Amino acid sequence: MAEGETESPGPKKHGPYISSVTSRSVNLMIRGVVLFFIGVFLALVLNLLQIQRNVTLFPPDVIASIFSSAWWVPPCCGTASAVIGLLYPCIDRHLGEPHEFKREWSSVMRCVAVFVGINHASAKVDFDNNIQLSLTLAALSIGLWWTFDRSRTGFGLGVGIAFLATLVTQLLVYNGVYQYTSPDFLYVRSWLPCIFFAGGITMGNIGRQLAMYECKVIAEKSHQE
Repeated sequence: MAEGETESPGPKKHGPYISSVTSRSVNLMIRGVVLFFIGVFLALVLNLLQIQRNVTLFPPDVIASIFSSAWWVPPCCGTASAVIGLLYPCIDRHLGEPHEFKREWSSVMRCVAVFVGINHASAKVDFDNNIQLSLTLAALSIGLWWTFDRSRTGFGLGVGIAFLATLVTQLLVYNGVYQYTSPDFLYVRSWLPCIFFAGGITMGNIGRQLAMYECKVIAEKSHQE
């Protein structure tokens, strides 16, 4: 370069590490938002079904939002869905066990359909007693895991989610936030953990699929650079 010449000012390019971290942070936020709205939508639809069948009863003063659902239920379910959907691929990555079983969107959509069907059965199908219904839903929920997941991580997280969600629900009902008709497992229905287990597996599958798409996008950008 000749003396007196100066480099033409131009946009500074960030290093590959910084751009990679930025891309991952943005994609993480996008995945969280997508999972949140999926959870909100499922909560509205499924909670409406439970209310119509008088499975769950809310006090009249809290029935004040769209689809006759308590206003706090969809945001809580959306937040839980985002956490679960982000947690599954994160734990897979840390354990070094990437989940590759049936990783396509058609499988994920079938998983969602089966989950909605299990929830629908809990409200629509009549059994002689709740124990028969609970055993049937337990078998269906484990079948959902075996059909669409089959990972030890997925099963363990599903059981943990079912336990924590059931415990929180027990506390809410105990404090009079809402109630279940004909409770047979302390303050709730005995089949409720099955619904939470199936919901955890479903949101985990959605989160894994979104994370897989993110990895493909980042890999393509890195290849182009």
